Amino acid sequence: MPNLKPLFVTKFIFIFLAFSHHSNCHASQETLNEADSLFAAKQYKEALIHYESLLHEEEVYSPAMLLKMAFITEGMGNFPQATFYLSKYYSYNPNPKVIDKIKSLTNQNNLVGYTLTDQDQFLRILFDYKQEITAGFAFLMMGFLILVFVLPSKKNGLLLPASFFLLLAFASNNLLSQPNLAIVTGSPTLIMDKPTAAGNMVRKVDAGHRVVIKSSHDIWYEIKWGEKTAFIKKSNLSKI
Repeated sequence: MPNLKPLFVTKFIFIFLAFSHHSNCHASQETLNEADSLFAAKQYKEALIHYESLLHEEEVYSPAMLLKMAFITEGMGNFPQATFYLSKYYSYNPNPKVIDKIKSLTNQNNLVGYTLTDQDQFLRILFDYKQEITAGFAFLMMGFLILVFVLPSKKNGLLLPASFFLLLAFASNNLLSQPNLAIVTGSPTLIMDKPTAAGNMVRKVDAGHRVVIKSSHDIWYEIKWGEKTAFIKKSNLSKI
């Protein structure tokens, strides 16, 4: 009988999490379907409202959705916003044609920050499947913990792999993260060597460049600019 309690609790947790995830996904899918229907009917402004809700409020989006948002905002003449969506899309599909489109929208021929290494793409894949990876490690951990109760004679041998998968689940959930990317939206934007207007100017750029944010300093972001550390005012950046 004592073994039934942990088994029951474990099953309840997994059923509850699965139900919650299904409910959230169902609601998001309904919103996406409605937005896609509006887009197909050329009711672009109404579709954009739903797309923005998914992106900014529920943090749910797909590459196809980002392209539609870029199409709508470009048609509205909002080129900075269209560039923002295309930059976000580029993280999923690093196609040179996307950069060409961004260049045409920003009138920038030499854009910085769009080169993706193999390591960048591998980390992106890991981050995209972060929930699944973490859930997999957690499931394996719970499996070994259940066996501890079922097979108490092998407790010592089972606790080691359970602890191992616990560490992997913790690392996956807390340490696995994508770079904090942002796009320059101010034009012109001054890139400084210090978080102060009294610092030396590293470069003056127009909108369209993509940077990695390293930290925050009052009204400034510390960024990676090439191989250097530099600073840009927060008002001139939009996080991707």
